Amino acid sequence: MSDIPSQQTTVIVGAGQAGSEVATSLRQQGYTGRVVLIGDEPHLPYRRPPLSKAYLAGEADATSLLIKPRATYEKAKVELLIPAQVVGVNRDASRIELADGRVQTYDKLVLATGGRPRPLQLPGADAPNVLTLRTLADVDAIRREMQPGHRLVVVGGGYIGLELAAVAVKLGLKVTVLESAPRVLVRVTAPEMSAFYARVHREAGVNVRTGVALQRFDQQAGRVSAAVLADGTRIQTDVVVVGIGLIPNVELARNAALEVGDGIMVDEHGRTSDPDILAVGDCANQPNAWLGRRLRMESVPNAMEQARTVAATLCGKLQAFRAVPWFWSDQYDLKLQMVGLSQGYDQVVLRGDPSSRSFCAFYLCDGAVVAVDAVNRAGEFMVAKRLVAERVRADAQCIADEKQPLQALLTPASMATPS
Repeated sequence: MSDIPSQQTTVIVGAGQAGSEVATSLRQQGYTGRVVLIGDEPHLPYRRPPLSKAYLAGEADATSLLIKPRATYEKAKVELLIPAQVVGVNRDASRIELADGRVQTYDKLVLATGGRPRPLQLPGADAPNVLTLRTLADVDAIRREMQPGHRLVVVGGGYIGLELAAVAVKLGLKVTVLESAPRVLVRVTAPEMSAFYARVHREAGVNVRTGVALQRFDQQAGRVSAAVLADGTRIQTDVVVVGIGLIPNVELARNAALEVGDGIMVDEHGRTSDPDILAVGDCANQPNAWLGRRLRMESVPNAMEQARTVAATLCGKLQAFRAVPWFWSDQYDLKLQMVGLSQGYDQVVLRGDPSSRSFCAFYLCDGAVVAVDAVNRAGEFMVAKRLVAERVRADAQCIADEKQPLQALLTPASMATPS
């Protein structure tokens, strides 16, 4: 059992994936104090990744997105304040202030405040049919616009934009993706993978336009009717969805005079510049031992690992965060799984033929595997996670030769370690 006093109160601000995991992990690790979980949405904590996929497509309902049923929180004696908006943190009094005037004292405070979609600062972007995709309410609004035959402009060729485009074109919409960079997925993958996904979308009927500058939106009757590019091109549309990145919600931390930068700055145990306040998830900027530098990561696996680290810290069991980043994206019949960060590489090696819609891209730096993207190759991805974690040195020809099993590249130690 934990030696933390049973009268201690831990308050968690943010009822997303990270906040929910902190709350229940505290109990799993023996925490006997009071746990209060506060969220500003009128829902129990839910999974966000399906929002741009199964939920948008109408293949999943809101209940199926719940991370845990209400009974789990009740059994764990987690007090839920949902919906409630936290407007301030008073560090001197060790309390938080809610929008409705209530206050809640804490002994330990966890900020799991997540982020919000980056807005598009262009003329006409304030129209009601210019939407973003982050919450259940956002997707409900998008679904109301997703009528067969409607024209959709997606601004941003990242994960969210392409996932949305894949669902929309299957639902019968006429979809255009506008990306200002020279290629889609430019921040997260190599040109070879970008070219593959652009081709897949175009073959599905999506008009993918890269290297374009969006200048303004024209409106009719208060709604956007066309997106206008810098070269004068007008793209008629019925709805626009903007997916150009996330802004971490650091305002509570900044106003409480905590250290912030690109996110809330924390140490390897999740502690902010105030040892009684921790931060976790999309809003947290944490040292990454594998990378050897700080990183703010937007992914479910990262949120879960950070949450368990923070729960351990709160229970007096210091365990430094050491996870290797990994992600996934579902588009059409393609499951893209990515491990490591495709930055600073000097060679890309393809294993398999992209035309088969099943292959991997290995990123090497001085002969060491630093990242892998796997398309419809779940088995090889599990091996790839270990190769990346150990920065295994591998011959490019051996990687590319599908007759050579990837397992042969693993060290005896990694082969004995479960993933």
